[in-house]
Amino acid sequence: MRGLAALRRRARGLEPPPDPFGADPAVPGPPPARWSLAVNVLSMWTSWSPGHRAAWLRLCGVRLGPGVLVQPCHIGSPRVVIGERSYIGVGCTLDARDKITIGARVALGDEVMLLTSTHALDDPAQRAGTPLGRPVHVGDGCWLGARVTVLPGVTIGEGCVVATGAVVVRDCAPHGLYAGVPARRVRDLPTDPPAQA
Repeated sequence: MRGLAALRRRARGLEPPPDPFGADPAVPGPPPARWSLAVNVLSMWTSWSPGHRAAWLRLCGVRLGPGVLVQPCHIGSPRVVIGERSYIGVGCTLDARDKITIGARVALGDEVMLLTSTHALDDPAQRAGTPLGRPVHVGDGCWLGARVTVLPGVTIGEGCVVATGAVVVRDCAPHGLYAGVPARRVRDLPTDPPAQA
């Protein structure tokens, strides 16, 4: 019974999981194929609720805060941390060659891509050289619309909105609306909470 209780605590995010499929977040590069199978094939079952999917991802080593909802998506490794009450839309890609940190109360629309993988460009015979990873950070309270692409090494400040289809190539200062390819700041967003009626 002690084993079942531990599994329940892990599924609720109350206890960090062991490494059941051989994926170690501290080791760079892709995880073992069995981890990817467990996460990206089994968690795609459409009969699973977003809450059940989140519990499964926790068991596989992905760090999720309480109340996180995850639709069917691709997660490249356990180097992902998602804050409380965040939402990951259908078809999102979190490649996670390096660490991806998503803050609390973040909403990722459908098919958002958070990319940490890039390559060294120094070999003229093969420009997609040695694989490299650069972390991505999305601050608390952000909303990334459908099909936003965030490139390696980018930090999106808290309270930002990134418009549908934007490509974020550089850091975004907090509390701004960003749009376009490449994404640029269109306007400032309010920083005070709305007044209660």
